[in-house]
Amino acid sequence: MKQQCTVTPQILTAFGLPADLQAKAVHGGHINDTFSVETPEGQFILQRINRFVFPSPEHIMENVSAVTEFLRNKIKARGGDPMRETLTLRKTTENAGFFRDEDGEYWRCTVLITGATAHETPAGSKMLREAGSAFGSFQSMLSDYPADTLHEIIPHFHDTPDRFRQLREAMEQNTAGRKQEAEPEIAFALQREKNCGFLMELLSQGKLPLRVTHNDTKMSNVLIDDTTGKAVCVIDLDTVMPGLTAFDFGDSIRAGAATAAEDETDLSKVHFDLSLFEAYAEGFLAAAGTALSETELATLPMGAILMTFEVGIRFLADFLNGDVYFRTAYPAHNLDRARNQFKLVEEMEQKQEEMNAVIQKHTAGR
Repeated sequence: MKQQCTVTPQILTAFGLPADLQAKAVHGGHINDTFSVETPEGQFILQRINRFVFPSPEHIMENVSAVTEFLRNKIKARGGDPMRETLTLRKTTENAGFFRDEDGEYWRCTVLITGATAHETPAGSKMLREAGSAFGSFQSMLSDYPADTLHEIIPHFHDTPDRFRQLREAMEQNTAGRKQEAEPEIAFALQREKNCGFLMELLSQGKLPLRVTHNDTKMSNVLIDDTTGKAVCVIDLDTVMPGLTAFDFGDSIRAGAATAAEDETDLSKVHFDLSLFEAYAEGFLAAAGTALSETELATLPMGAILMTFEVGIRFLADFLNGDVYFRTAYPAHNLDRARNQFKLVEEMEQKQEEMNAVIQKHTAGR
């Protein structure tokens, strides 16, 4: 059972907040415990960082502090509002970026950005285009940040060959005795093993630059202005670390350009929608501007394919291992998820040339 989490007076006073404030639980996130508090000087978000998912909270906060400060300077330089366009950390009374309570739990405090909402799914192509714009701007502003100085929060997170190695281990060990049930999906994955190192090979050859990447580029990590419908800010920076632009772009497409949820079992409803791909790509590329190299631009469609394939083989490996990582609702849940992702991969492969044409269309004459 999950341990009860409460905001104590000690935590509040550590951030210079009144000890008698009532903290209200904010639901929706799946990893950290989140609370909101209201004070005469404004509203704040308090979060307890999940140490089981993130064993080095200090590294997370060092990355977040450094990146948000860099973004603040960029936003100021272009005449924007840094209090609204990036996360603002509230330091402790000892000028630290986080507080460690008497139980050894790590807490942080940020200023609440009001008048904007995080949406679980895009309400149409316009909102998806705004999400693309937000993450494209994120890439542009951080294009000259020294990515190699950031901590790698989750080692090999988007190292697709390493993920395939884990799948092979799961196949060999067959811990849950489910291998026979997944033979068609295993065959699908094996047919694509030779291509799974495409992006990592380009990185090792020096043909792709290491970038600051978000690594969780879902719709719910973009705040959308309640009045204008425009993207305001990219949030949830826990997994900001060195990576490739194609990782972030590809993961957005995996979820944003799919016509069904990732655990939809009726595969006739699961499709890759090229018009949604174009909506996101248009926003992303316009905001990224000239920050990306020609090679990076050329690899964006492959990023969509590989990130979708990677998630699919992770679901498949977890199914073979007995569902030890992803939360499941029934025995074949992870297998259904894998089938779903592989259906998208197949359709993306069929439309790769069309995806290439979209990228070329929106970068012509840049």
